[in-house]
Amino acid sequence: MERAKAYFERALSLDPGNIEALVGLASVDAAIGSNFLADDVGAYFTAAEARLIDILSKSPRHAWAHLCLAIVQAFTNRAALAIGECEQALALNRNLPDAHLMLGLSKLFIGRGVETEAHIQEAVRLSPRDSRTYRWMSNIGLAKQVLGVDDEAILWFRRCIEANRSYAAGHFMLAASLVAVGSLEEARAATRAGLALDPTFTIRRLKRWRITDDPTFLATAKRNFQALLAAGLPKE
Repeated sequence: MERAKAYFERALSLDPGNIEALVGLASVDAAIGSNFLADDVGAYFTAAEARLIDILSKSPRHAWAHLCLAIVQAFTNRAALAIGECEQALALNRNLPDAHLMLGLSKLFIGRGVETEAHIQEAVRLSPRDSRTYRWMSNIGLAKQVLGVDDEAILWFRRCIEANRSYAAGHFMLAASLVAVGSLEEARAATRAGLALDPTFTIRRLKRWRITDDPTFLATAKRNFQALLAAGLPKE
């Protein structure tokens, strides 16, 4: 992420008005925040949103900018607004797979998780060899957790890890569902694998940011915090 940011900044030093570089900078901040890669994700979301609002005032038909704004909104407890931004992005570019992903994830955040998988499967249909499919699989797994079907969630998290073994969050999410089905030792192994990739990850980092007020999602998050604690994820 830091390397990407440096390249976008270098592009802007050569061409300060380059919209693609500006959107790129915003997308990096949005990605750091939505992946919980820092303790203070709020600062990244704030920076991304300010930049995106400015970009869209100049280029209102930029589909990826609308999508990035949807990501910021979805992860800052404004999923209903994010759905609108996703729909706007898709109206401008029907073939934008990540907009289908975020549409499904945003619906999960407002209690419509039964619709999530279909939206994400549409992203897979549009881009079956996409390098980001591991993320899409993990989000289906998250939806299955929220819907209370951890056996299915485990299958999706395993597929996620098979697609990208370097995705730390996939190991942690797998661990939470493994605890839920009583496989504590395997859950501890999954947590160790995640910490080997991201040694600074803690439960505190997850708990600091409130994505949604949906009671079912919050109950699942609380359950996952306890499960990850049991699986060996540090609290602080």
